[in-house]
Amino acid sequence: MRARPTCNWADDRCCARSTTSCLLARTATLLPGCSTRLSRLPVDPDIRFPGESDEYRRARNKLLDAEIELRRAIERVAEQRRALPLSGPVPDDYCFEGVLDGGGEVRFSELFQAGKNTLVVYSFMFPRWSGDTRRGPDGETGKLPLVETPCPSCTSILDSLDGAARHLGQRLNLAVVAKSDPERIRTFARERGWRSLRLLSSRNNAYNRDYHAETQEGEQVPILNVFVRDGEQLRHSWATELMFAPRDEGEDPRHVDSIWPIWSVLDLTPAGRGTEADFPKLHYG
Repeated sequence: MRARPTCNWADDRCCARSTTSCLLARTATLLPGCSTRLSRLPVDPDIRFPGESDEYRRARNKLLDAEIELRRAIERVAEQRRALPLSGPVPDDYCFEGVLDGGGEVRFSELFQAGKNTLVVYSFMFPRWSGDTRRGPDGETGKLPLVETPCPSCTSILDSLDGAARHLGQRLNLAVVAKSDPERIRTFARERGWRSLRLLSSRNNAYNRDYHAETQEGEQVPILNVFVRDGEQLRHSWATELMFAPRDEGEDPRHVDSIWPIWSVLDLTPAGRGTEADFPKLHYG
């Protein structure tokens, strides 16, 4: 067995094969309070799995180095994101229509609860993109013309966010906005079993157009925007602009992949994301 390497973890240059132990120590220092239980996990630079070959271990160690660098890159990007200066003030106290809990009018400013100065808004494509021919939903929503039904991809994101909403609600405000009739959104939410998402209709305001959730032609766009309360002012902070950034031919935007668990799991498998044009779907079986 190899001797366990020692490392001056404050120096990036020394972190080669020993980076696993280095990063645990560095994380505890750079991000106090984050993953403190995992930071106490014993480090084993000689980890092996049953029946693995030397060829596998050499390739896995090389991949591990790439994964470590990816982790560093993710944190560097997150640090840049946190350091962004605030963007422009929100131009209007948009009036939304509530979907659950009795409905009624909801002003943009009312989405900020006391003690929570961050608001995350996901723009739900309901209706879907006009060229999306994936099968529509069942139930009452399925009786709508296909072009007026919700986007299956957005739906898979919201299936996950509904479970995460109660956790996120401890730290920030979360809202989901769709340019659709509130009753349609309410019906679909009930059919999907969503219980924790704050759902709003933007059919009577300019939010979608102002924050790039809608094209000039009226097509809906799946963008996520972050806003902050800065004293008495509400300001834009960040958006998933990667959707509009240049990309290699045939490459998906992947602008909201960080909140979309299904791709993260598939990326861990030998088959990857696959090539099915109709995935994800609104129902299976």
